[in-house]
Amino acid sequence: MNKGELVSAVAEKAGLSKGDAARAIEATLDVIAQALRRGDEVKLIGFGSFLVSERSAGEARNPRTGERVMVAAQKAPKFRAGALLRSAVNSQ
Repeated sequence: MNKGELVSAVAEKAGLSKGDAARAIEATLDVIAQALRRGDEVKLIGFGSFLVSERSAGEARNPRTGERVMVAAQKAPKFRAGALLRSAVNSQ
């Protein structure tokens, strides 16, 4: 499912216009991104949690040349699925 299909599905399920659904989805994603940028965790009970993980600096290898390269420390967004989401995915 791509973003356009998600907008259509949300609009149909919630009885919204596609424009309203698109604005709601964009706003939701923006708020989550801003919270993660601040270092906050976003918990949606039953669905899952969005959080930021710290990756330490280290050494990597360029697979093409074999050359060693230093990789800077960075933050990475992560998602942990909640119990309800896991059970929905695993139900048959």
